[in-house]
Amino acid sequence: MANKQNKYDRQLRLWGDHGQWCLENSKICLVNVTATGTETLKNLILPGIGSFVIVDKSRVNGEDAGSNFFLDPNAIGESKAKVATNLLLELNPEVKGEYIEEDVANILETNPHFFLSFTVVIACNLYGETLQKLAALFWCNNIPFVTCKSFGFIGYLRLVIPEHCIIESHPDNSHEDLRLDCPFEELCAYADTIDLDAMDKKDHSHTPYVIILYKYLMEWKKAHSGAMPKTWKEKKEFKKLVMSGIRKNADGVPEDEENFDEAVKQVNSALVPSCVPEKVQKIFNDPKCLQLTEESTDFWMMVGGLRQFVSNSENGLLPLRGSLPDMFSDSDKYIKLQNIYQGKAKQDMEAVTGHISQVCTKSGCGNGKISEKDIKRFCRNAHFLRVVRTRSLQSEYESPSKSIMDSLTSDEISDAVWYVLLRAVERFQSTNGRLPGMNNAEWESDVNRLKNCLYDLLKSWDIPGAVEAISDDFLQEMCRCGSSEIHSVASYMGGVTSHEVVKLITAQYIPICNSYIYNGYKSTSVTIDI
Repeated sequence: MANKQNKYDRQLRLWGDHGQWCLENSKICLVNVTATGTETLKNLILPGIGSFVIVDKSRVNGEDAGSNFFLDPNAIGESKAKVATNLLLELNPEVKGEYIEEDVANILETNPHFFLSFTVVIACNLYGETLQKLAALFWCNNIPFVTCKSFGFIGYLRLVIPEHCIIESHPDNSHEDLRLDCPFEELCAYADTIDLDAMDKKDHSHTPYVIILYKYLMEWKKAHSGAMPKTWKEKKEFKKLVMSGIRKNADGVPEDEENFDEAVKQVNSALVPSCVPEKVQKIFNDPKCLQLTEESTDFWMMVGGLRQFVSNSENGLLPLRGSLPDMFSDSDKYIKLQNIYQGKAKQDMEAVTGHISQVCTKSGCGNGKISEKDIKRFCRNAHFLRVVRTRSLQSEYESPSKSIMDSLTSDEISDAVWYVLLRAVERFQSTNGRLPGMNNAEWESDVNRLKNCLYDLLKSWDIPGAVEAISDDFLQEMCRCGSSEIHSVASYMGGVTSHEVVKLITAQYIPICNSYIYNGYKSTSVTIDI
C-alpha cells in the first residue's frame, strides 16, 4: 500500500483515495488501434486503470508503424490489437489487458451485451452506421461513450453521456463558507466571548480575521438597521471601519497588525451572501430529484435528502462546509475556531443523513443504503454539485445544434468549420467506401466529391448557401492529409481524451460539453455544445 501511495502520489492529490479506487476498478474498451487511441490508453494505463480490452480485427501495415509508437515495425502483418496490447501492458504491471481480433460491427450484431460491462468505451476513427449503432447502445444503457480521431492536423473529441453526476467539481474560484452574513449560534457564542479592546498587544494582533470581521459587522449592522454592506461604496466604508481597529503606538502611528490587513483583504470574498447556488437549485428542481424511486442512484437519493434539509432548515442554506482557510492567528484561537466550524459541519451532516434515510425509506430502498463517508463527502461539496447531460449522437445527426448553425452563418469562420468538414468526410466514406485522399490517383477529384458531400450535408441542414463561406482550401486540406495521423496531433488528442475519460471514471471535475476540436494549423482549439 505504501508503494502505491508513493507511485500515485501526485494523482492522489488531485482526486484522492476514492478517485483512485474508481480508477483502479474501471474497465476501459478501446475500439480500433490508432495513434490517438493508443496514446489515450497509454495515459489511462499509467495512472492505474483496472483493465482494458482492445477491439480491432485489422493488421499492422507500414503506415501504422510509422505513426504509432505502440505498433512495432517488426510486427507488420500481425494483429494490431495483439501488438498494441502487449506493448501497452509493459507500462504498468498492475493493469490487466486483453484484445479481441474481431470487427466491432460483428460484435454489435452477434453479442452487443459484450460492451455493457465497461466503465467507458472509446472509439477511434469509427464512422457511419456502426458508430451510430454503438452510440445508441451505450446511450440506452447510460454508459459513457467517447469518440475521437485525429485527421491530419485536425483533432476531434465527442462525449456522449446521457447523465453524469459530479459531487467534486473542484471549482477554481470558490469562496470560503464562513457564514458571516448569517452566523450560526456556536460562532456567535465564541466570538462574543472575545473583547478586542481588553486584549493585550499580542492577543490583539493574533486574533483571526473571521472574528475581526464578525465584530465589526455587528457594529456596522447596528448603525445600518441590520443591513450588510453591499455596494462598493458601503464595502469601502466598512473596510475603513475595520482599519480603525488597528492600534496605534504612543506617537499615533498604526501598529503592524497583519490580521487586520488580512481582514480588509478578505472583505469582498467573506461577505458574499450565503445562498443555494443557482446550479444546485436547478438540480433540486430536476425530475430525477422530485421523483425518487428505488431505482434512483445514490447521488439522487443524497440530493433528495439535501433538498429536504434545505427546506427544513431555519435559514434555507446548504450544510456548512466546515473548512477554514489559513489565516494569521495564534494556534489556540485558530484551533478553537476550526473546531467550531467543523462541529457545525458535523451537526449539519448528521441532519442531512437523517433526511437521506427518510428519503431512502420513502423510496423503498431501505435504510443504510449510503455510507457515512459518502454522505460526508457529499455535504462538504454540496455547493458545487453538477449534473452534465450531453446530446445523443442520434439527435446530433438528425439536426445540427444552434452553435454550429451560428458559426456557419456568421461573418467569420471559426474552428467549428472543421466539425462540419469531418461530417462531410463521413458522408464521403459512406458513399465511396473509403476516406477522401486515400487514393493518390484520385486526389483532385476527391476534392470535388467532398465538396458535393458538404453541399448535401448543408442542404439537409437547410443552409446550402453556407457552402460558399467554406473555402476550397479547407476541402483540399482534408483530402491532402488522406486521413493520415500525425503523431504530434494524435499525442495531443490522446492527452485531451484521457483527461476527459478520467473525469468520467472518477466523477470529479467537469467534463467538456460536449465536443472539442483542435486546429493543428493554428494551434487553436474550441469546445462546442453540439
